[in-house]
Amino acid sequence: MLKTALKPRWIAALVLALALSTVFVLLSQWQFSSSQSEPPPPPGETETVKPLTDVFEPGVPMMAATADQMVSLDGSFVPGEQVLVQGRLQDGDSGLWVVDAFTVDGVEQFREDVVIPVVRGWIKDPADAVPAPEREATVVGRLLPTEAPLPGARPAGQVASLSVAELINRWDVPSYAGFVVGTGFTVAGKDLGTATDGTAMQPVVVGPQPQEAPVNWMNIFYAVEWVVFAGFAIFLWWRLVADDYRRDLEDAEDAAAEARSAAEAERGGAAGPAAPHPGDQDGADQDNADQTRPSNTPHTTR
Repeated sequence: MLKTALKPRWIAALVLALALSTVFVLLSQWQFSSSQSEPPPPPGETETVKPLTDVFEPGVPMMAATADQMVSLDGSFVPGEQVLVQGRLQDGDSGLWVVDAFTVDGVEQFREDVVIPVVRGWIKDPADAVPAPEREATVVGRLLPTEAPLPGARPAGQVASLSVAELINRWDVPSYAGFVVGTGFTVAGKDLGTATDGTAMQPVVVGPQPQEAPVNWMNIFYAVEWVVFAGFAIFLWWRLVADDYRRDLEDAEDAAAEARSAAEAERGGAAGPAAPHPGDQDGADQDNADQTRPSNTPHTTR
């Protein structure tokens, strides 16, 4: 079989199979590396307050390394752009988040001011929501990624999830692809803390996200699948070589059988017609002698 495998066409096929297997293995390695999401930054790093403009930009998706970061932002709340987000739990009670659009100073996109949604507090009753302060403010809070929009009709001024895409359509302004849960507010140089004193709002507390890196099992399945493809490419080459080797053996056996038949035929033709048996020849001579011997019976004349 080695002789068959060393045929030029099968050597070329082996090179092709090895090249395909290498590509499949590299794809498998890529899928394995993609199966584990980028872990979040250590809590010590995320709890250090950084300017929003230093860690995140508008118009780009938020990665795991950026989410959960404590940030500060200067600007002002946009009057009249407040929404209530339904289905928010606080100490076991279901209520709503009070969210306002906040214009970030010095950030523009498409020559327009860019806003970011800021969670100002939690309320149990929609009537407990209070307007945001209208003067220059500084907000400190935790930066979190946008949520997915949820379908369904909602009361006026309320949404089912904190989806930045939905809020952009509602506010008609460019926005960051995330939101900030405010933990500290300074308005006109005055520190208001959580800015919930004297209101029915309660501060929203969001701790650091878990440090476990989630595993994407679908990527692991694809990685195993690419390894199987790599093995199949080598197996297919071996199977084709084995079939060719088996055909060579069958052709050799057929040729040998034809050669034996031809040799037997040649030996039969060289022997000529068969000689008569000695006994048969003696019998023939005796018959001839009987026919030529004179008869001893006298001839009778009338």
